[in-house]
Parts: sequence; structure tokens; C-alpha cells
Amino acid sequence: MLRTRAVSDPAPRTTTSNSEIGETIDLVKAYVLQETVGPLRGAGRWLGLGIAGAMALGLGLVFLMLALLRLLQTEAAETFDGNWSWAPYAITLVACVLVGAVAVSRVRKQTLQRKEPRR
Repeated sequence: MLRTRAVSDPAPRTTTSNSEIGETIDLVKAYVLQETVGPLRGAGRWLGLGIAGAMALGLGLVFLMLALLRLLQTEAAETFDGNWSWAPYAITLVACVLVGAVAVSRVRKQTLQRKEPRR
């Protein structure tokens, strides 16, 4: 039995032109820009507004706690006289800790991405 090998033509080679390579590179560049620069712009705006809000809130809370301290020192001066002169400071410190605990417990934002509204 004589076996003969069938001669098959090799698969035709495909050549990619320079324009296809250029289109692929442009597509990759556009994808990288979309996936990196877009979210970074949103993150910058998110961080800027967050920092501005935190500074305004912090300054307001400093003034509020200072007002509480001065109120305790002036209106209850007879109560916190002598050995109790430290009490207005302790009460103000406790108020600061409580306000901080409430603020930390209210932080809910987990991601920078916007959620699509449900329809």
C-alpha cells in the first residue's frame, strides 16, 4: 500500500496595512483616555468639592465649639469655679468627640463612580 501525501496549499498570508495598524493604535489611545482621564477629572472635581466642604464645615464647627466653651465659662461661671474650672473644657471636648463620631458614622460614599438612576 502506497501512501501519498496530498500537497496542500499553505494558508494565504494576510498582511495588515499601515492604516489598519494606525487605526488600532488610535483605538487603543482613545480607550486609555476614556478609562483614565475621564474618571480622574471626575475624581478631581469630587475631591475639590469635598475638601472645600470639609474646610467650611470644620471652620464652622470650630466656631461652634468655641461658642459652647465661652457660654459655659460665662453663663455658668459660679458652677465651674475653683476646682471645677476644667469642666467647661471637658464638656466641650466631649461635644467635639460626639460631633466627630456622628460625622464619621454618616460617611456613606464608597466610590467615585456615578450611579445610573433607576427607571
